[in-house]
Amino acid sequence: MKKIGYLRVSTGEQRPDRQIDGLKGLCSEYFVETLSAVSLKRPVYEKAIGLLGPGDMLVIWDLDRAFRSAKDALNELDLLHKRGVAFTIASLSIDTTTPEGYFVYTIMSGLAEFERRMLSRRTKQGLAAARRRGVRLGRPPKLTDVQLFATHCRIAAKTATPAQIAAEHGMAPWSLTRAINRSLRAARN
Repeated sequence: MKKIGYLRVSTGEQRPDRQIDGLKGLCSEYFVETLSAVSLKRPVYEKAIGLLGPGDMLVIWDLDRAFRSAKDALNELDLLHKRGVAFTIASLSIDTTTPEGYFVYTIMSGLAEFERRMLSRRTKQGLAAARRRGVRLGRPPKLTDVQLFATHCRIAAKTATPAQIAAEHGMAPWSLTRAINRSLRAARN
């Protein structure tokens, strides 16, 4: 019986170490995917389940690391069971091949989706509250207003092109042009 682990992180900055440590000793091999939970295509997941046959087992550490929604989780479980593949959530010791395990899995799928939706709502509310307080969201600007004004003067005097100045500051020319325009609009207001 093959036991294959599937792990997912949303971004390259996130580390799957917690999941890897949790699956050590439980799986003969594991596959790590780096993409958002809402991505429609999951090539690493497809590869992992493609290696599984009747009598094999797919092992994940946490439910929210594998599926996008409760409906997705239940549909995938049905597809795996039809192929004779067992499915286990290691962090919860849930074996979906038993009626009790399937029942708990169904509830946990709904709870995982609820948690993700609540997190999304709180994030949106927090961002909206920050905007109302005037907090600038996103990456900090590469250039100060003084640097942008000097850059605008250089371009206007034709002593440098936007591409040359952007290269000096390690940014894309369109980002520089957009920042200059934003700065000029703010200065007019």
